[in-house]
Amino acid sequence: METLNKTQVQFYRDNGYLMLESRIPEAEIEKCIAEIENFREEASHLDASNDRLDLEDTHTQDNPRLRRIKLPHTISDVFAGLMRSDHVLAPVRDLIGQNLRLHTSKLNMKSAEYGAAVEWHQDWAFYPHTNDDVLAVGIVLNDVGPDNGPLMVFPGTHQGEVFDHHSNGVFAGAMDLAKSGLDLKDAVKLTGPRGSMSIHHARTVHGSDLNRSDRDRMLLLYEIMAADAYPVMGAMTPWPSLAEYDEKLLCGSGTITPRLADVPVRIPQPQPAKTGSIYEIQSTAHKRAFDTVM
Repeated sequence: METLNKTQVQFYRDNGYLMLESRIPEAEIEKCIAEIENFREEASHLDASNDRLDLEDTHTQDNPRLRRIKLPHTISDVFAGLMRSDHVLAPVRDLIGQNLRLHTSKLNMKSAEYGAAVEWHQDWAFYPHTNDDVLAVGIVLNDVGPDNGPLMVFPGTHQGEVFDHHSNGVFAGAMDLAKSGLDLKDAVKLTGPRGSMSIHHARTVHGSDLNRSDRDRMLLLYEIMAADAYPVMGAMTPWPSLAEYDEKLLCGSGTITPRLADVPVRIPQPQPAKTGSIYEIQSTAHKRAFDTVM
């Protein structure tokens, strides 16, 4: 049974994004919020980021500031269960097929009055694959308006080129809008009540400003691809073994026959000396579109 109607599917095809208001039940959102509080407490005992939690540059133990929960599906049954639910997977199947594989997950905190910006980029610049049935699902955990750092997208950019994300010849994971021929006035802010779900294509240009409001904007992200999309050599996609790769299957079955499509690719190499989350990588960009602090 299809979840998305033909109009919604065509809108995604044409624009490279889709917003589904109030998609996730309130009970699921409440469980996510309760789980986040446990991670906030964990962050209050840290002096520096680790393999679970990414801290704001202004974090101290006296004033704990959590920027990202890394790979939440691996450290929380709540986030793992939501990821495998039809709340998430049913619309994705309508867009890219029945056989789905996880690329990664993250939870960007974007706390009130300081939540970090994410520079303009295409996910595809970090992990090109043999075909571009690759997308990101965003679960809105707070009401999102135009003032609390909403995800912003440039409609239709998924149909064009892969823009240059390098700085001084080194991959920096961020674009220069002016050099890319994009105008900020054409960006769309993805707003909606908590429980809403965004979907954006891996080649869609997107980013988000600092959270300048007095309201949190927490966004849980699952990056998902068709199971026949395989990473291109040099992409920032871990490849431990076929068996471990197939452990990331979310539904359907895997294949050892990648589907090859005529898609543009830039290899995210050479890598910067400072790696880790997107925040660390983008800090190496010589030009920033968004302020780093308020």
